[in-house]
This record gives sequence, C-alpha cells and structure tokens, in this order.
Amino acid sequence: MIHPIVTVTVDRPLGSYHPEHSNIYYPINYGYIKGTLAADGEEEDAYVLGVTEPVSEFTGKIIAIIKRENDVEHKWVVAPEGMLFTREEIAKSTYFQERYFKSTIELLNL
Repeated sequence: MIHPIVTVTVDRPLGSYHPEHSNIYYPINYGYIKGTLAADGEEEDAYVLGVTEPVSEFTGKIIAIIKRENDVEHKWVVAPEGMLFTREEIAKSTYFQERYFKSTIELLNL
C-alpha cells in the first residue's frame, strides 16, 4: 500500500540537467523515495510539483502515478498537502521527460 505522505530526496533539482542525457533539462524537482523499491529494483522515482525553487528534499502528498506502458517503472507525482493538479497540468509539467514514453496519469485520492 502506498502511504500518501512521502519524502522525496531530490537528486535532479529544478534547473539542472540529466547526468547522462544532457538534452534533458529539469523544469521541476525530481528525485526518489528512500527505502521504497520500484519494479526496476531501484528506489521509486518522483516528480515534485508546486515547488518553484530547487530543493534537496521535499515532503508532500502523492497526488498521482504516471503509469508507463513501455517501461518497467512508474513515476509518482508529489505535491504540497492541499495542492492538486489536473491530468493536463501534470502532463504538461512532466512532458520534458515523459514525452519519451507512452503513459497514463492516474489521479489519487489518498
């Protein structure tokens, strides 16, 4: 079961570039949840929405899961408690990376 409140360790802060793919710019904070393993055997990855400055860590609520159909892992979407985003807003915010995958966005009511 997913716990709705998680802490994201941000290893790709807003304004940074992907360490292996220099053409991927991060317009939002992105990181992982320590101790929560994803299907790829790595820690669960998460996009952080609603935070407009680079951070190294963020605690918030999981509001959605981006389910990739052509990849083994999904991405969690985390935002400040009480802040919600539509599917369209999530898609627009994560397009910089999700454009390479076929995916659907599942909004959560946790």
